[in-house]
Amino acid sequence: MATPVPPVPLASGRDAEVFALDDHRVLRRYRNFCDTASEAAAMAHAARHGYPVPEVHRAQGRELEMERLYGPTMLDASLDGLISPEESSRILAELHERLHALPGRKGSGQDRLLHMDLHPGNVVLAPRGPVVIDWTNARDGAPDLDLALTALLLALTGDSTDPPLAGLAEACLAPYVGHVKGDPTRLIDEVVTLRSDDPNLTPEEIALRPRAADLVRKAWAAQVH
Repeated sequence: MATPVPPVPLASGRDAEVFALDDHRVLRRYRNFCDTASEAAAMAHAARHGYPVPEVHRAQGRELEMERLYGPTMLDASLDGLISPEESSRILAELHERLHALPGRKGSGQDRLLHMDLHPGNVVLAPRGPVVIDWTNARDGAPDLDLALTALLLALTGDSTDPPLAGLAEACLAPYVGHVKGDPTRLIDEVVTLRSDDPNLTPEEIALRPRAADLVRKAWAAQVH
């Protein structure tokens, strides 16, 4: 009998670690207990309607086994100069537009599936095109909530102490709000409140939220709609 090959670490984030199981599958394992069924259900809904997500093979407890993707994240590609901030912003806006055009999961209401963490680090530039990963925070709601969160994340990252990362995020904010089909400021205060519940935020990030929200409002006001 062949000896099982142990999973190979691929990535590590604040909440979870990702391991390669083989050439085609990865395992995302959360550090704290959670039920990945809701994340898998959101991805399955998106996939059924042709939205680009990794295929889910298994969701059990804090483990999620998925299709292994090849290619850089849009964040890494942008930092390496392979894609411009303008192009990155356009892709983010288009991914949001496609997601919010999907049929809602609750019948004929106005709510749509929201990703609630869509930023360049959660988009993989795979051979088949951009693929959206990390659906941990997915929920149903108003599309403008999704847009507001992405804009806020870009504004917050623009104040990062990492100069290349801060410069990229700052360069993405204005074109992003210019491309989106919606109003990223309408629910910005609600997003600021939602972010206050994130246990991963540092005190510095919490303190920057009001300034980041103002940056989003200014970027939106500067656009001609």
